[in-house]
Amino acid sequence: MYTPAHFAVQDPASLHRIINEHPLGILVTPTGQGMDANHIPFEFDPSVGPCGLLKAHVARANPLWQQCRDGAQVMVVFRGKEAYISPNWYPSKHEAHRQVPTWNYEVVHAHGWLTVHDDEKYVRGIVGRLTRTHEAPEPKPWKMSDSAPDYIDGMLKAIVGIEIRLDRLEGKAKLGQNREPRDRLGAADTLAVRGHDGLSQAMRQAGPLP
Repeated sequence: MYTPAHFAVQDPASLHRIINEHPLGILVTPTGQGMDANHIPFEFDPSVGPCGLLKAHVARANPLWQQCRDGAQVMVVFRGKEAYISPNWYPSKHEAHRQVPTWNYEVVHAHGWLTVHDDEKYVRGIVGRLTRTHEAPEPKPWKMSDSAPDYIDGMLKAIVGIEIRLDRLEGKAKLGQNREPRDRLGAADTLAVRGHDGLSQAMRQAGPLP
């Protein structure tokens, strides 16, 4: 990933935040026909190994788990907050007319080695933890015991577990750090008005205030 120094994210806490806030990752894998990509919700454990561990499940019908034998080198892309930026939002544009459109965003590329876990206990644990995490905001969270055991057993047989032991995290946050503070904050103000509060706040924190 092309990452100018002023856009690089190296703080582990910031990298972990992007992954945890945007857990639907794009798993990029090699195949005999070229590269493949699958969109999968991941569970992230930062305490394992040098850079953490990703766990997930895929449909048994998905050829990914058979194409990628244990030890395959893979990458997962976690895309964070993002939005289009108009040059009209920069105060300096209206003085010199020397600005162009761009796109601001946060992203993490997680590199590691894939292992397949084709066993019921493993996938039951993944589904249970993912469910508890993402159902937590609901007034009455759904849980696996809400369904008949034989139905859940059948659903679990239709999926396969995977895990990726990470050895490298690349982070990039393009938040207007290369702009004048007044231009960066002008764009942040407009984003806030348009409902992009998270990206607006990140841009405000990305550099000195005017």
